[in-house]
Formats: sequence, C-alpha cells, structure tokens
Amino acid sequence: MTPAPLTVAIAVPLEAEHVDCIRAVDPSVQVRYEPALIPPERYPADHAGDPDFQRTPEQEAAFWDMLRSADVVYGFPGESAAGLSTLATDNKKLQWVHAMAAGAGGAVRAAGLDQATLQRVKVTTSAGVHALPLAEWALLGVLNGFKRTTELARDQQRRHWPVVRTTTRLVSGSHLVVAGLGEIGLETARLARAMGMTVSGTKRYVGPIEGIREVRDNDGLAELLADADAVVNTLPGTPYTHRLFNAEVFGAMKPGTIFINVGRGTVVDEGALLDALDTGQISYACLDVFAVEPLPADSPLWHHPQVLVSPHSAALSTAENGLIAELFSRNLRIFLDGGELPHLVDPVHFY
Repeated sequence: MTPAPLTVAIAVPLEAEHVDCIRAVDPSVQVRYEPALIPPERYPADHAGDPDFQRTPEQEAAFWDMLRSADVVYGFPGESAAGLSTLATDNKKLQWVHAMAAGAGGAVRAAGLDQATLQRVKVTTSAGVHALPLAEWALLGVLNGFKRTTELARDQQRRHWPVVRTTTRLVSGSHLVVAGLGEIGLETARLARAMGMTVSGTKRYVGPIEGIREVRDNDGLAELLADADAVVNTLPGTPYTHRLFNAEVFGAMKPGTIFINVGRGTVVDEGALLDALDTGQISYACLDVFAVEPLPADSPLWHHPQVLVSPHSAALSTAENGLIAELFSRNLRIFLDGGELPHLVDPVHFY
C-alpha cells in the first residue's frame, strides 16, 4: 500500500511566494494554506496577525480541521502556548511543529504538554534567522554606550552646545563578553571583532572557539567580567539562567561597563540592574527584553536616563518571513529524508 502523502499546514500569515517555496521542496507533500482563515499581518513578520481578526464559527471549524489533518504545522496556532497545546493534544498524527521564534522553549513549557506528547511531537525553532539582526542591534548598544548618544540626544533636545566637550570611548581595542555563544552570540562576536574588539564568552559546553579569547560556562561568568568594557546577554530564559545577572554579577563588572540584553528578560535581576545603573557600575543599558512584557508602565527602566527600551523588536526585519520559510524548507527536506532536525526544543529543559 502506498503511504499517504505528508501534509503540511501553515497556521500563521505567510506571503504566497514563501508558501510556494515550501511547496517546491517535494511534489509529494501536500501544503495547506488558507489565507482567509489566518489573521492578516499588521507589519512584516507579524506572525500572530491582527488581534481584531475574527473567524466565523464555520471558519474556526475549517481552520482546526486543516490543522488536525496535518503531519507538520508551520507556526503555533494563534502564536500562543494555548494554541500549541490544543494542536498537539487534538492531533494524534502530528509529528512536528516549527516555531517562528528563535527561543520557543518558554511557549512549549507553558503549553503544559505531557511527556508522551513532548516525545511524539518535535518542536523546532527559527534559531539562526534572527542572529544577524540581533547581533547588529547588540552592536548598536555598544556604540550608543561608547559614543554617549543619550547625552547627545539630551543636549540636542535642550539645544545645548557644551563649552567643555566630552570625550568618547574607542570600540576598537575594547573587550566584549558575550553570555551565550550560540548562533546569536557568535554572530555578535563576529561583528564585534570586525570593529576591533576582543571577545570572550560563556557556553554550556566549554571548549575553544576560533576568534574567542576565553570561554567559560555560566558559573564562570563573573570571572570573565573583570576586564569587560561591554557585556551582551543572548541567553534563553530557563531555570538555570533565571536572574543570572544579579547584584553579584553586576558587582564583578568594572565601573562604566555597557550592558545589552537581546536574550530573555528573566535572565536579568532588573532591580540589581537599576542599582548598578544608579551607582555607575553600568554606564548604559540597551534592553530589548524584560522580565514582564509589555514592560509595565511603572517600571523605572522607562525613564532612566541611561537606558534604551526596545519593545522586543530587535530581531524583526523585513526579510524575516522569507528567511524562516527558507529555513523550514531546508528542514522539511531533512525530515522527508529521515534526518535529524536542527534546533529542536529540549523537552526537558525547554530551550
């Protein structure tokens, strides 16, 4: 008996040319995408789509019928942990779900799936797609801190031309520590080295990395920080990284260190960060992620003079949808050939 063709369902907004890219992987694969059932994008790479979009009861039934018929699903339904939970629980033939996010482990954990389901359904992330935009944003933070752009903006706003000019710091020849030398961290290190920085960092499994001066695990992070001029966090939010950047770690930095966070907000004790900013231990913080998102209106980070707040948007780019579709297409070929999928979410540690 000829096996039934593999069915891929697309659960998130996606342009027609990128759907065609997925269809082109193998003619035996049935790709189901119904734009009328998917919330439209409000901006490029708006994977959740317009929150005001509503399906009729008939459309809702058709949407879930499409997903329940699939062996593979592109995106979490509703881009939510609840959508993933319903999908994985109701669809007993489901084998693989591809997440739009690079750090989808938190959503997989929040879905509350039992171990049998977690073992049956593979979840892959879009890790790597966001490495370059996040690395560029991290270097923006380094440059902002070294070149005192916050002070320049305040002076401009006041139309103030200081009589005594203020010096800035050279990026070239300075030292960067990257917490988390994964794809984002290594891309950050590549750009930093191109600007003349030396780079050290942390990795779960310690070993030499070309171009990296020193590698430690997270337990050795504080020892790396003594001569750091700037620090970039790329680490995911896990029980092992929760508030890794605490008062002790900030205290290990030299006064005037620049701090950038493109990982997860839960990795940072925000109270300890504010204390470090107020004492000058941290001279500037460039933050794209926060412990609670959206950042609460009463957070002191909003109005701190040495903090840039970014609404978890540093990874977004107009190229994202195409890059994720290309990544998924490569992974689909691997899946069809029986290979090992890259960037699987660990079903125990959720990263």
